[in-house]
Amino acid sequence: MGRVTERRKVIRIRDGAVSARPDTLVAEEPLEIRLNGKPLAITMRTPGDDFALAAGFLVSEGVLAHQQDLQNIVYCAGATVDGSNTYNIVDVKTAPGVVIPDITLERNVYTTSSCGLCGKASLDAVRTTARWPIDDTHGAHGAHGGEAPPVRIDPALLARLPDRLRAAQRVFDRTGGLHAAALFREDGELLDIREDVGRHNAVDKLVGRALQNGALPLSRTILLVSGRASFELAQKAVMAGIPVLAAVSAPSSLAVDLALESGLTLVGFLRGASMNVYAGEDRIALRAAAAQG
Repeated sequence: MGRVTERRKVIRIRDGAVSARPDTLVAEEPLEIRLNGKPLAITMRTPGDDFALAAGFLVSEGVLAHQQDLQNIVYCAGATVDGSNTYNIVDVKTAPGVVIPDITLERNVYTTSSCGLCGKASLDAVRTTARWPIDDTHGAHGAHGGEAPPVRIDPALLARLPDRLRAAQRVFDRTGGLHAAALFREDGELLDIREDVGRHNAVDKLVGRALQNGALPLSRTILLVSGRASFELAQKAVMAGIPVLAAVSAPSSLAVDLALESGLTLVGFLRGASMNVYAGEDRIALRAAAAQG
């Protein structure tokens, strides 16, 4: 498999002094995702957790929803002229009986590390039907049949999460070039964190691991992403049943629109004790914030 980081020569200029030295960079390689043997998508990603990435991508595409939907994922050999395995092609095989959406050329996807989905033919093609409603602000059924209390997040808890995310970023410390996505319980406990050159891939890796572990829907969790909150990230949260998406930077207008439509709580500019709540404010304990202020 490919390495997460690679070394490259760099000419360093500091205060007029010039020197040559090796630098550690985050690796970026293409990954082709095939569905039951047919090419579906290509994404530029940091090698590692490729099976989880593919599974999470197919959750966001509405193909997979449950652990039993997935039969297996394998690397495809013969990816090069000489027949060697580059570990850059994976084939996802669904379980018998899983209904595959009508994946036409218009729905085929090319993704990049910077902009995410770039190949959708229209907004209608981008919007995918969610398997689990996330409007839990008035209470939801618990795991044992009773009614669980609505998710309520203290702003002070949200304010502590970016530092926890940063402290857990291992590869970023070596390269400074990776995005991260972290999944927290509603009480702030860190459940999982993934890094990738593309933040959409980091989210797919989180969601894919949850699918593989039979943990979907992620109905009482908080998804925190480095950088901005795009429409694509909001959709991935909705498709995984995540009720709260927080970002350290700005959301896009379409991400806010989707959050309002779906019942997703969307928080942006999460920096220290400051944050903007763009949608789903019922899940944020605003009175607690006012009392602290």
